[in-house]
Amino acid sequence: MTVAGDRSLNSLNLENTPEPHGAAWQWQSWEGLSYLTCSLLARWDHGFFTQQFSPRGPIELVGALRPEAQVYRVKQVHGNAVLNTGTVRALAASETPETATVSYPEADGLVTDRPQEAVWVCTADCVPVLVADDRTGLAAAVHAGWRGTAAKILPEAIAQLMARGSQLENLRIAMGPAISGEVYQVSVEVAAQLGATVAPEGAVDRAADILQFLHQLPEMPVWQDPEPGKVRLDVRGFNALQLQHLGINPSQVAIAPYCTYSDADRFFSYRRDRLKKVQWSGIVSGCKSFERAY
Repeated sequence: MTVAGDRSLNSLNLENTPEPHGAAWQWQSWEGLSYLTCSLLARWDHGFFTQQFSPRGPIELVGALRPEAQVYRVKQVHGNAVLNTGTVRALAASETPETATVSYPEADGLVTDRPQEAVWVCTADCVPVLVADDRTGLAAAVHAGWRGTAAKILPEAIAQLMARGSQLENLRIAMGPAISGEVYQVSVEVAAQLGATVAPEGAVDRAADILQFLHQLPEMPVWQDPEPGKVRLDVRGFNALQLQHLGINPSQVAIAPYCTYSDADRFFSYRRDRLKKVQWSGIVSGCKSFERAY
């Protein structure tokens, strides 16, 4: 797909994009404000929150999901470190970033150890990923920007779930609102870094060869760009390809049909506004049907 050079980026409307594989996305309401949920994760309390909830953080937002859950977050650094809640201090009910007495550990993913744990990540244009195990009730939250995706943070989170007894076929994975590939311009070098994570090992090593390989994929995650040395890149698409390489069936994965860049009414976008503002996404581990599995 070629993106026309004179196409208005703000004119894109992805809201009516059909979700493949039967997954559905629904808007829920809490205190008069809307947040997004995915049918793949219907058995878990979860949500992808919009900019309308700002400046509220996880301590407040967990009230929309399960108020009694323990709350966990990290300091995100665009890497591939994933921590488990057993090694992270739960947030106090009255805690805010301004009043925190202990600094948050650096990581870009959290995996639960027990039921009633809410794990959170914040994003603007990067990809918020919520993962849940349909058998054990374990859950994970991942912040996957292009750097984290190049470092395979989502496969790392899944490896940690598997170390806790998860099986690939039991995982359900939802990627929330993020900047879409049609509007996300990056350098060819960045595209090659991400392409190397899904290209056959040893088959291609030059950027041009990797891009040629990507353009041949049935669901290619890159598009041409009118500016020399640039391409348009779908970060969520690369994460989906990494999941397929792990052996995860596409029916286990859902991608939200919303672009943070194009939907200024609902989402913050650093690429659009150059402001460091974020929206939060979270999931609570377990529910009544999972209590005996822990």
